[in-house]
Amino acid sequence: MHNITDELYQNIKDQMTEKEFKDQIKNIQSKYDDLIDEEVAGFLILDKNNRNKESITKIKDLEPGMECTLCCRVLHIGDIRKFNRKNGNFGRVVNLQVADDTDECNLVLWNKDVGVVENNSIVTGSNIKIINGYIKSGYNGTEINVGRWSLLEFDDIVVKDIKNGSKKDITGELLEIQPTRPFFRDNGDFGFVTNIKIKTNSELKTITVWDKKVKELQNFKIGDNIRIESFDIKKNNENVEIHLNGKGSIKKC
Repeated sequence: MHNITDELYQNIKDQMTEKEFKDQIKNIQSKYDDLIDEEVAGFLILDKNNRNKESITKIKDLEPGMECTLCCRVLHIGDIRKFNRKNGNFGRVVNLQVADDTDECNLVLWNKDVGVVENNSIVTGSNIKIINGYIKSGYNGTEINVGRWSLLEFDDIVVKDIKNGSKKDITGELLEIQPTRPFFRDNGDFGFVTNIKIKTNSELKTITVWDKKVKELQNFKIGDNIRIESFDIKKNNENVEIHLNGKGSIKKC
């Protein structure tokens, strides 16, 4: 009787012998301290060789708690930040904005994975594949995290017809700028947030503004006509929230 490993091998038998396939499975299990089974290791080999027939998840279908594989393009790369861990050591994190043909979201890289940004293996415009990424609800909306059991590929990845989020904007009169509020993120980093209100032609909109964009508000005053571009939409229960972060812009009309 054939087991799942034998079935997986059928998808790649033209590239390697069965012995080579099973040896690679053992090597991967050893790399992960035998915490993953043969099936997971087999799927990782298929992913690496573009032979995984499992479906690719679209960004519009992401939900917190999911673990999935998706292909996307990098639209924006934030600054690499350091933070203190509870054990006294330093960690590193970088946030990227990515998109496919359905939507945009955030991608978070931690510690050693930050190196692919630092050494320019991934730059703005790069196509990447995230294998076994886990989905969380972050302060800027839905985010993909690359963790210990995830893989990041960026060679020969094809992403077609990405969604262009730069066309969405809000234009209107700046009515209110609330006081700035400092906060600590879960990773120990320090940030700033505030809310502004804009009167458009049809309604009053409240927008949450984060970090560097909070500082940019010093260039505006009540009564200015402004345009907000490339913002994020976050659903919180039945409410829809508008967030302006590093990839967005605020301009005078």
